[in-house]
Amino acid sequence: MSMTEYEYVATCLFGLERFVGEEIEALGYTRVDTMDGRVTFRGDISAIARCNMWLRCAERIYLKMGSFRAETFTELFDGTRALPWEEWIGRDDAFPVKGHSVRSLLASIPDCQSIIKKAIVERMKDEHGLSIFPEEGVKYQIDFFIFNNTATLMIDTSGAPLFKRGYRPVSGAAPLRETLACAMVKLSRPRENVLLWDPMCGSGTIPIEAALLMTDTAPGSFRSFVSEDFFDIPPSVWKEAREEARDLVKATEFRAYASDIDPAMVDLTKENLRRAGMESIVKCFVKDARTVAAGGMRGTVVCNPPYGERLMDIQSARALYRELGRTFSALDRWQIYILTSDEEFERHYGKRADKVRKLYNGMIKCGYYQFFKSQSAK
Repeated sequence: MSMTEYEYVATCLFGLERFVGEEIEALGYTRVDTMDGRVTFRGDISAIARCNMWLRCAERIYLKMGSFRAETFTELFDGTRALPWEEWIGRDDAFPVKGHSVRSLLASIPDCQSIIKKAIVERMKDEHGLSIFPEEGVKYQIDFFIFNNTATLMIDTSGAPLFKRGYRPVSGAAPLRETLACAMVKLSRPRENVLLWDPMCGSGTIPIEAALLMTDTAPGSFRSFVSEDFFDIPPSVWKEAREEARDLVKATEFRAYASDIDPAMVDLTKENLRRAGMESIVKCFVKDARTVAAGGMRGTVVCNPPYGERLMDIQSARALYRELGRTFSALDRWQIYILTSDEEFERHYGKRADKVRKLYNGMIKCGYYQFFKSQSAK
């Protein structure tokens, strides 16, 4: 197999860049640059398969074709045409263009799309000897990002975003992205001898992500990726990546609880657990979060209660926070991790967090409130 190095871009929700960078380095690839919502790195051809399979906190993996200064449409056209598109895109393949521009002179997205498409067509005409491209084959989604007048052009290797793991075809009314749920779990420092409990589990995303993490199960094990059809990637690359994922799954003593007041959500979580193969790790049952008790166990609560944005109104959400504050304060020696967009959460919960981390649930700015010092230690 060729040991040629390529540049890649992993995109992510704001606030998760550190996790994505650490995951990339853990796979043996070299981080090049980090900015809000994206990490650039280098790796061989295997990185396409292994990063799509393994990156738990990234949204997509892109093959970076190149970057260049583009203050005018002429510069955008010439820079795009200079890139080796024919090395990846075949004569019959589709290559739609989309993207965005931030703080740049070329602000019209439709015009940028049109110029980039035309430049790729002109390049491909020369290389393939065609005047018209059928675009009926494999889809190579071209994505551009123009930032401070520098254009970066990429090919999407993921297809569906990576938070769509495949174990959760149906979700609750206000679903938490799997990528964010995994980051929440990582920040809670899960351990084998400490129970992790989500008492408002919805479709079960947080406990399932915890179980996948603690069993070293690759999050991409349950789905396919668009680049599995790319002609320039040897089938052995994907075969070896999936074999590696199967071989690295491990047994664990770690256990989690997933409970919810709504029996329909509990049933949905049980279905998702079956699809993820995590029924033996996560116990799922109906329970009101306001009645959670330690039961002599050591534990960590990780949850995403209603914000008053998509579920409940803000007054009802804050009333719930007050009740949760009273219930969770009785869980001495337990650690509590709560995600919410309510900036007045601590006042209603009745306790100041030991640490608050800014995270984004999609486009909603949230605080991740962390209570890890026991009551007796204060």
